[in-house]
Amino acid sequence: MMETLALWAPPCSSAPSAMRLRAAAWDTQPRLPYNPNAPRKPPKLLNVGSPSKASPVVTLNVSPPRMETPVLELLKRHHQQSTGKAQGNSDETYMGYERWLPSPPKVEKPRSVYNAASLAYIGDCIYELYARRHFLFPPLNIDDYNDRVMSVVRCEAQDELLQTLLADNYLSAEERDILKWGKNVTTSKSRTKRRAGVAVYNRASSLETLIGYLYLKNVKRLEDIMLKLGFSSGASMDSILKDSNGGQAV
Repeated sequence: MMETLALWAPPCSSAPSAMRLRAAAWDTQPRLPYNPNAPRKPPKLLNVGSPSKASPVVTLNVSPPRMETPVLELLKRHHQQSTGKAQGNSDETYMGYERWLPSPPKVEKPRSVYNAASLAYIGDCIYELYARRHFLFPPLNIDDYNDRVMSVVRCEAQDELLQTLLADNYLSAEERDILKWGKNVTTSKSRTKRRAGVAVYNRASSLETLIGYLYLKNVKRLEDIMLKLGFSSGASMDSILKDSNGGQAV
């Protein structure tokens, strides 16, 4: 009798209960019919801020593509191509055309395109720009600026400066030919002619014609001539004109 009871005894209490609970839970969950139109769950996104050990986040250090040539070098090459200068061959003077003068239009033969009056027109502007640049430092009031500039841009002053170039034999044969061509400039400034005289006015116009021609043809030569006349870009309290008595600047 005792042996029969031992054989039909319930399972030992030490058997794993988790398996029984899991099996019961599995059996008790109802199964829903498949619905193809039911919304799907969105995919799980990785939490970059706090990555878990199970799904580590790999950070890729992707740097932007490196330019072969710096931007400043590209701009420098473009500037050299536009001015026709190769790198290392720039020959800037003290006044420096590339630093402050406006770029002239590209004209291979100015005399075949413009007449003497047109070259004197632009030459007058360039000449006055040099004069204003010369007296820019030290700073002055507007009346002093005008007095100093007017003492240089008047016909008598231009004629005097031209005589200095001719006396020193500083101009080439081509430049002297431009001067002769510029003397034929006609204008309606009769008051200026009466004050300075026809000869002085014509010589002043010829100097402006030469400056306009060199501005279009050879700016480097124009700078040399203006430096020869005494124009500079530094501080200047003296006039570029010479006193006829002592030969000193006034």
